Amino acid sequence: MSKLDSKIPAGPLKDKWKHHKDHMNLVAPNNRDKIDIIVVGTGLAGGSAAATLAEQGYNVKAFCYQDSPRRAHSIAAQGGINAAKNYQGDGDSTYRLFYDTIKGGDYRAREANVYRLAEVSANIIDQCVAQGVPFGREYGGQLDNRSFGGVQVKRTFYAKGQTGQQLLLGAYSAMSRQIGKGRIKMYNRHEMMELVIVDGKARGIIARNLVTGEIERHSAHAVVIASGGYGNVYFLSTNAMGSNVSAAWKIHKKGAYFANPCYVQIHPTCIPVHGTQQSKLTLMSESLRNSGRIWVPKKIEDSVAIREGKLRPENIKEEDRDYYLERRYPAFGNLVPRDVASRAGKERCDAGFGIENNDTKEGVYLDFSTEIMKKGKEAAIEKHIHNPTEQQIYDLGKAWVEEKYGNLFVMYEKITADDPYKTPMKIYPAVHYTMGGVWVDYNLQSTIPGCFVIGEANFSDHGANRLGASALMQGLADGYFVLPYTIADYLSADIRTGAIPTDSNEFNQAEKEIKDKVDFFLNNKGSHSVDYFHKKLGHIMWNKVGMGRTPEGLREAIAEIEQVKKDFWTDVKVPGDADGMNTELEKAFRVADFIELGQLMAIDALHRNESCGGHFREDHATPEGEAERDDVNFKYVGAWEYQGDDIKNEVLHKEDLIYENIEVKARSYK
Repeated sequence: MSKLDSKIPAGPLKDKWKHHKDHMNLVAPNNRDKIDIIVVGTGLAGGSAAATLAEQGYNVKAFCYQDSPRRAHSIAAQGGINAAKNYQGDGDSTYRLFYDTIKGGDYRAREANVYRLAEVSANIIDQCVAQGVPFGREYGGQLDNRSFGGVQVKRTFYAKGQTGQQLLLGAYSAMSRQIGKGRIKMYNRHEMMELVIVDGKARGIIARNLVTGEIERHSAHAVVIASGGYGNVYFLSTNAMGSNVSAAWKIHKKGAYFANPCYVQIHPTCIPVHGTQQSKLTLMSESLRNSGRIWVPKKIEDSVAIREGKLRPENIKEEDRDYYLERRYPAFGNLVPRDVASRAGKERCDAGFGIENNDTKEGVYLDFSTEIMKKGKEAAIEKHIHNPTEQQIYDLGKAWVEEKYGNLFVMYEKITADDPYKTPMKIYPAVHYTMGGVWVDYNLQSTIPGCFVIGEANFSDHGANRLGASALMQGLADGYFVLPYTIADYLSADIRTGAIPTDSNEFNQAEKEIKDKVDFFLNNKGSHSVDYFHKKLGHIMWNKVGMGRTPEGLREAIAEIEQVKKDFWTDVKVPGDADGMNTELEKAFRVADFIELGQLMAIDALHRNESCGGHFREDHATPEGEAERDDVNFKYVGAWEYQGDDIKNEVLHKEDLIYENIEVKARSYK
């Protein structure tokens, strides 16, 4: 009998969420100001949750390690947000969004959660329009849509290449209103260091003021973790440098199960690594695959000549270009899901066709010349320009592309010094999003009562892979339209509890543990920086727990990470002191958590003897090199229970995935 109770409501799929809401316990409006809620993280999930809960009348304490909620990493999302509104009239529906998400996740997501996500998606767009989010619009004023990978409809709403920023500003404006009313107490530059459990329930956190160094106690009737994903375990990723797993990992060590840690999404369109001293990678939006065509030279000698600077890509004839996604996946072409596109790019580069002159010769082209000329011809017809010149067509096409993606092209040129209108972009896969995370039930509650986890921090509605433009959808769905209902059901038993005191033994012990660890880091006489160990970990993770995984490599990774952990705790050097800003001390806590998580990721990947979505085991591949699932033995969520410092002792719990509304079959985009 599994310890995991997903609490999925009974009844038909399309009625589950409505029926569940209709029968939940409520907290009356006049009682909500008796309830305190802590929200850790103020990105799209945390920001929308904090704003909504405060609007409802709860007392909210919101924490972010940045200097403002506006700097949450949600701001970096570029391409768009999905919703099943079918403005295009091209066959979209709630069911189709649900089906595409389940299929895109390689049949490793919960049916009930994904259907709910599709069901509330349309509300998100209405909410954000009401907040003033400047979505792109068509000539007649109707909201415009794009396509994204893994779908054959247009359902992605966007604000140029700045969708995450605009959505976050919408949530931030809602938060700001509640901060002004005193319903949200905002703690900027504070980091959660520990979860405090009293009588079996989450009742507060220990936080460190990152400016003064003060260790603080904060109590509440419930704690919401909305701290994002763990892509920075690889050191190089598209995530902001400060993005980390610590809040989620801290609650894992207090009893919250960590699910599917091996599910990591590799994004196919990132600017390639250019040097060994690089500390971050830059994402180019998936929306660019609507208009760009991905290719490498057909002749390996042309790839060699490009790498050596003897040949320009513009000079390679059309017949000498291998548009390999269009060749391999004719039905979806350049809009196959991210994991499929990433592996296909890796295969071409492994075969020697990479075009980037870096250490590993890894890079492919994303070319807009076809779209520029196509849109230029359409614009010429529209403007009644007869017999336009090639230059006129190019100028008109460039103007169309610039209107859709202009800021992305500017960003690329500033980073690479290449004009992507004339020279194809260089791209290569990089770590982007993490589908694994803290296990939660249908109510978004972890295995710790009173501790809820939302957005990318939970194990998500995406299964083994996330389709593009779904992360923003899940974050805002959780924060605006799911958690405010489900947390009320839990809090309805707390209206007579009163304020939670912070002078209990549980708070005393939690604070002492943090102070002891601070003292250790600052007094350890090591010889290597925190980044030294983080880079070592990242190198192991990318090479052995990255795009292609083997049993041998995973076993080596487990042992090598254990050695990194041992070396870290004996030889790390953290300069500075505790009484003030100390970014190296911040990193030390975060990297300590990354090391333990990295080992669990390798253990989970070794355990899962199949390939599915972002988890690709080279020993479980079809003859064509596609992922080969094992639905008989692995159609479940793998949730790990912490058992002490030795991560190899973690205990696996399984939540079987039952599909009653869709047919589970091999995922094909051909």
